[in-house]
Amino acid sequence: MTTAATTFEQPRMEIGRAAPALYRAMVALGHQVELDPRLRELVNVRASILNGCAYCIDMHTKLARRAGESEQSLHAVAAWHEAAFFDAKERAALALTDAVTLIADQHVPRAVWDEASAHFEPDELAHLVWAITVINVWNRIAITTRMLPAA
Repeated sequence: MTTAATTFEQPRMEIGRAAPALYRAMVALGHQVELDPRLRELVNVRASILNGCAYCIDMHTKLARRAGESEQSLHAVAAWHEAAFFDAKERAALALTDAVTLIADQHVPRAVWDEASAHFEPDELAHLVWAITVINVWNRIAITTRMLPAA
């Protein structure tokens, strides 16, 4: 019988042990982001889906549930464009998440930025941009070092 531990590549390193000061700095940066916890976890899940980070998808869907996110939203965030139950503010945040995460495709289109600006105050928008940036960094670290979700 094949197990997840033998099917998937084993973790390459424990980056927190290899570079603890940098790891702590990254954690501290994430703690500085002030955003509604439910919205932040939707952003985290969406970016992690786009990046294909199983570790972060697993972690942030659990955190989203604890923050009060519905199962319906968590299941539909992968296809949020087609899900009418996300409100305008959530849709603006998810669109910005897509644009920032996939920045090489078309940078961040003016229309996406303007829509986000219409739903978020400048300080809140800044925190949203930081939240998207932080999860993208964590996705890259987790994917590169092959962090695996708990079986």
